[in-house]
Amino acid sequence: MKITVVCAGKLKEKYLREGIAEYEKRLRPYADVRTIEIAEERMKEKPSAAEKADILRREGERLLAQVPQDAYLIVLDVGGAELSSEEFSAKIDTLTVGGRSHIAFLIGGPFGLADEVRRRADLRLSFSHFTLPHQLIRLFLMEQIYRAFKISRGEPYHL
Repeated sequence: MKITVVCAGKLKEKYLREGIAEYEKRLRPYADVRTIEIAEERMKEKPSAAEKADILRREGERLLAQVPQDAYLIVLDVGGAELSSEEFSAKIDTLTVGGRSHIAFLIGGPFGLADEVRRRADLRLSFSHFTLPHQLIRLFLMEQIYRAFKISRGEPYHL
């Protein structure tokens, strides 16, 4: 199984980098995980709706350009479906059994996602109705991917 995580922005906080590195290490027996970071678009303090849409479109194009062609694309989006850990694990299993050996996850920047990105998604996934920092979502995502593999294999999981 190949997993690609495409995201806007670099992780600045040491605790997030260390947490993600730990889950990447734990995932090695289950999947080949690769993270691709693109630079976040900058936005002035009070952009017009048109300026914001244009900035999100440009960032979205750069994000989508990094998604492997053969990958099933899951976009992290506050308006997406909410799945339990067991449902998420079952989704990954279904994709694998159906011959999808590459899953890409896409995380936008602090200003959200362009509609084009949402339309390109095979699945839009939400972790919460709360607004959460996009960098923190990266850690949540890695933990849930790891948990999904443990659930799928019936292995115990304790933090």
